[in-house]
Amino acid sequence: MVRSAHSLFVYLLAAVLFINYVDRGAMPTAGPMMLTDLHLSNTQFGLLISAFSWTYVLFQIPVGWLAERYGAHRILAAGLIVWASATLLIGLSSAFTVLFALRLLLGIGESTGFPSVSKLLAAAVPTQSLGTANGIVGFAYLFGPAVGTFAGGLLMANFGWRSAFFVFGGLSLLWLLPWSRVVRAQRSVVRTEIVTPTLATLLKSRALWGTTLGLFSSNYTFYFILAWLPIYLVRERGFSNVEMSYLAGSSYLVMAVCAFGAGWAIDRYIKAGGSANFAYKAIMAAAHGGAVLCMLGMAFGPRLLALACIFVFQALCGASSPGVYAIPQILGGVKAAGRWVSIQNSIGNIPGIVAPALTGVIIDLTKEFTLACVVAAAMSLLGLVGWLGMLPELRQIDWDARAPRLP
Repeated sequence: MVRSAHSLFVYLLAAVLFINYVDRGAMPTAGPMMLTDLHLSNTQFGLLISAFSWTYVLFQIPVGWLAERYGAHRILAAGLIVWASATLLIGLSSAFTVLFALRLLLGIGESTGFPSVSKLLAAAVPTQSLGTANGIVGFAYLFGPAVGTFAGGLLMANFGWRSAFFVFGGLSLLWLLPWSRVVRAQRSVVRTEIVTPTLATLLKSRALWGTTLGLFSSNYTFYFILAWLPIYLVRERGFSNVEMSYLAGSSYLVMAVCAFGAGWAIDRYIKAGGSANFAYKAIMAAAHGGAVLCMLGMAFGPRLLALACIFVFQALCGASSPGVYAIPQILGGVKAAGRWVSIQNSIGNIPGIVAPALTGVIIDLTKEFTLACVVAAAMSLLGLVGWLGMLPELRQIDWDARAPRLP
């Protein structure tokens, strides 16, 4: 288990990523209503969804540097203020250009999440407990879309789509209150004086490019589902908005539960003498292979099979989520985890730009989701190369032996 002295610290890190995903998922949930109310095309809506990732990707590496140099705890708090404010303002906006600008601002704020959290987890949690810690964090951020889709869908059905942005943005700011208190009690974890490897040293690491390719692959299908699942269920499969909220929310709940379960099981396996290398890589292989089949089932299967494939995909996605960040935390250690994840997330989240927008174009051209699901299936195959073909044995890299370090 996570050491009790740091339990509240880990839970607050999990909570901030839960908030992160609730806020970023509000617009996809509002999609069916926004398309009608604001007279948006599928291509315009896809651009709004992908705009978030433009700045989210661009700011990952600068944020990683800031977190290493000035304190991940400070950068994380500042980021939350930015993204909560953007969420609130979306609820007041109607013009496409204003919504686009606010989605860009949302991406800037939320780019602080994973680099900061990974830096803080690597400092606070021993290797043999990283599976559980990342499982807790994974449960939280994957539970975010479940709550956001379910609660947001009900709010929108009763009070209009703008209401969810007001509620989510306002509640997000409350996280700052317990965070300010916990940080004062965790000075040994939030210290900033640790010497870190240079950017050039990190970029020479084959392992970093392996985790980056793996995340790139898994994020294509993740963002495809996150952005378009509500519209897929309503328009392609004929569910009502309320049915969509229950089905999509339930599928995200399955994903979140599987994230926690997988993290806990990995730690139990490792503590019983099992190999961390085998455990993490086996789950990654199963997740990417299974995702291919699930995307094809959504493309060509009848209604019930497609629905089953959605839930199976969410389960596999959840099970693989602890490894996405535990693997770089193990390999990078406290010296490099923050910047490693910032590079990994910067490139690995480019699908957040491509997948929503490309899917919108495909749907406008073909009038259905079939080709979009096939493209997602093809992208899932790349993850097998990254997670299995490019990673070394999972153990902390000796950065002192590799290159000069930053002063």
